[in-house]
Amino acid sequence: MLFTQEDKFILLQIARSSLERIIAGKLERQFPPISQNIKSQHGAFVTLREEGQLRGCIGFIDAKKPLYQVIREAAVKAAKEDPRFYPVTTIELNKINIEISILSELVPLASIEEIEIGKHGLLIISGTVRGLLLPGVAVEMNWNREQFLSNVAMKAGLSADAWKEPETKLFSFTTETFRENGQFRTVI
Repeated sequence: MLFTQEDKFILLQIARSSLERIIAGKLERQFPPISQNIKSQHGAFVTLREEGQLRGCIGFIDAKKPLYQVIREAAVKAAKEDPRFYPVTTIELNKINIEISILSELVPLASIEEIEIGKHGLLIISGTVRGLLLPGVAVEMNWNREQFLSNVAMKAGLSADAWKEPETKLFSFTTETFRENGQFRTVI
């Protein structure tokens, strides 16, 4: 995955515009895709932060739509449907910074030793239940591998040691992550 600065800027514009329009109660604006990268199918997450604190995060693991549509939908859902938070208000909008994480392909884990904290995100699947944590979460929380695995299991609603069960499937992935930079909304 190699997205140009222009691709990143456009994806952040799509996310920002989608947030502004949905909060104002307007119809979503349609964006014509500009590059093949933006039309490609990738899983992605949109994270909203208000003054550095998590304010919403929603994404899609399985890409069944072009990336620009995934970003638009994830931004709206992060603002309005993240069950951990009340919906973002008009007053908060200018305090919100947007971060986008585009997911690589999922790689089945043969051993937990393959996990590199800060590089890999984790997906756990047990039956019909699944949970995902992005690579930066383990770094922010200062977790080791076992803590990362326990927390992704709990995020899925499983016991902390469910990752040790033979029927549990574990996958790693990497992300290409970029975000707005403060009030100027530049890509970093």
